[in-house]
Amino acid sequence: MARVEAITGNVAVAEAMRAVEPDVIGVYPITPQTIIVEAYAEYVAQGEVGTEFVAAESEHSAMSICVGAAAAGARTMTCTSSQGLALMWEELYIAAGLRLPIVMFDVNRSLSAPINIHCDHSDTMGARDSGWIQIFSENAQEAYDNFIQAVRIAEHPDVMLPVMVMMDGFVISHSIQRVELLDEDKVKKFVGEWKPDYPLLDADHPVTWGSFDGLGGFYFEYKKEQYDALQRAKDVSQEVAKEYAKLSGREYGLFEKYKMDDAEVAIVAAGSTAGTAKTVVDTYRQNGIKAGLIKIRLYRPFPAEEMVEALSGLKAAAVLDRSPGYDVLGGPIFQDIQSALYQSGTSVPLVNYIYGLGGRDVLVSHIEKAYEDILNVAKTGKVDKKVDYLGLKE
Repeated sequence: MARVEAITGNVAVAEAMRAVEPDVIGVYPITPQTIIVEAYAEYVAQGEVGTEFVAAESEHSAMSICVGAAAAGARTMTCTSSQGLALMWEELYIAAGLRLPIVMFDVNRSLSAPINIHCDHSDTMGARDSGWIQIFSENAQEAYDNFIQAVRIAEHPDVMLPVMVMMDGFVISHSIQRVELLDEDKVKKFVGEWKPDYPLLDADHPVTWGSFDGLGGFYFEYKKEQYDALQRAKDVSQEVAKEYAKLSGREYGLFEKYKMDDAEVAIVAAGSTAGTAKTVVDTYRQNGIKAGLIKIRLYRPFPAEEMVEALSGLKAAAVLDRSPGYDVLGGPIFQDIQSALYQSGTSVPLVNYIYGLGGRDVLVSHIEKAYEDILNVAKTGKVDKKVDYLGLKE
């Protein structure tokens, strides 16, 4: 039987990990992720799970442990934030290149300098093209559900890639929310037993992992196969989501379309801000304004065709990025959407808003400003500022 609890997002993730019960966890604590590993360490110490819990001396070591354990044939997990993810950089590419189905939870936090421990998406946006699948969560329930589904996506024979699941630091990780926890036996049945095809420790069938592949080798072909697997992850994620819906009653798509059926203007956002945006959409709808929202869930691989279809027909749209674009062309999500529209030959006036960096509060008034701006664009057909900012101090 499922049970409902009032818990923080971090505890919800720890509960998802406990239900899956991985073979190995290699971790190093960093705010605001620390509570996840603290909670799971208690489960291990109390004998509630049989996981080999390895407390590393750094995040680089933690991911190195995960790479070795996964190659050996273990179902492997970790979690991190911010500078911790940055310190894993070298190993992120190795995990993806070796096609290891490691599942990691990142509690989104800003990158230094200056030092800031609060939320933005700079950490995982920096890793968006490392070859990992990326899934955003709006709230604690989604963090729990996405983490469980990530195991199936990562280990699917058509994918075999690491998955990074995210939630907003402190906003979700430390706030208490209503979360429905599934029966652990049902979760274990859903994810199944992990049986890798080529475990490193199978002495009867020796294999080589991480060998040198220089000039004249197949490095190029490996990368093409990795790319193809990432593309297949889009369909696989939806297959897994349909199965999970039967188990939980909660349905997940590539992204959520909120009141988009007849929308004339819309905002695209990821993470907890989508919840605030929904409130604004409801208010506009009550006043007869056809506003909508697209909340990103699967960010890598980016669902370009589906996003273009969802945006087609709008008079204007705003894309919210909680990460700056230092190439001065806009934030990461904005550039992905703009590229997708261009390649499809679809024209929708877009405005990009950088917001909430370093945990800056995202107010209803900020979201309203974005809607008011694109309503004006819809009326005039002119975009005065392609990239703008929400919530700057005056």
